[in-house]
Amino acid sequence: MNIVLVHPQHGAKIALSESEIEHDEKHGWTRYTAPTPVVEPEAAPVKRRYTRRMEQPVEQPNSNALASDDLEGD
Repeated sequence: MNIVLVHPQHGAKIALSESEIEHDEKHGWTRYTAPTPVVEPEAAPVKRRYTRRMEQPVEQPNSNALASDDLEGD
């Protein structure tokens, strides 16, 4: 059995047996109890409203195609 004990001057320690716990409690050590966590209620998911309309995509010129001026070089 492992019990965490705390002391205002010496800090914290782990006691391994019941007899050790009894001895330490006589000398100012106290059992550590973890604080109970505060559980907050979950927030409702936020629903997004899309107010802008999608615009038609603009066609981009093909950058891989050669311009007609490049072909007239001869």
